[in-house]
Amino acid sequence: MNFDLRLPIGIMFSLFGLILVIFGAVSDKAIYEKHSLGININLGWGAVLLVFGVFMLFLTWRASIKPAQPQRRDKK
Repeated sequence: MNFDLRLPIGIMFSLFGLILVIFGAVSDKAIYEKHSLGININLGWGAVLLVFGVFMLFLTWRASIKPAQPQRRDKK
C-alpha cells in the first residue's frame, strides 16, 4: 500500500490558501481598516497557507521520484 498523506494535505491547504488570497485581493479595504488595524489578514494568511500547501505537494512529488538502484556486484 502506497499512500502518502502529504498529497491530500497539500491539496487542501493550497485550495484554502488560494481562496483566501483571492478573497483578500478583491475584498473591500475598508473592512480591514476597521477591524484589523489596516492589515489584510486574509491575504497574509492565505499566502502562508498556499506556501505550506505547495511545499507539501513538492514533498509528495519528490518522494514519488524513485532513485536509481545501484547495481549489485555479486562477490564470488
